[in-house]
Amino acid sequence: MHMETWTQMLVTIICAVIASSGFWAILQKKLDKKDVTREMLLGLAHDRIVYLGMSYIQRGDWITQDEYENLSDYLYKPYIKMDGNGTAKRVMESVNKLRIVPSNYKAVPCDSISTTA
Repeated sequence: MHMETWTQMLVTIICAVIASSGFWAILQKKLDKKDVTREMLLGLAHDRIVYLGMSYIQRGDWITQDEYENLSDYLYKPYIKMDGNGTAKRVMESVNKLRIVPSNYKAVPCDSISTTA
């Protein structure tokens, strides 16, 4: 019987906390913060996709393999997965029409890098 009383009291307290407006306000604030973070990430990705994409398009009819992979794989694809659309999609469609050329990065031997000032 004594255990039943504690169980009833505990259930009552839990229900009171869940039913209180303060609990839901805290929960809503956390959800709103996540929405704002998501919106900010979408905005930053959109800005970067449009900026880089337009600079590649204006440069000419080509894009390097590394530039394309960076723009497509690390910015545009996650942007689309987060339901981004609009201008960035149109820019990426134009970027996809550019000719992809090999990247010409040359490895620098470690012993040729000077560590003295």
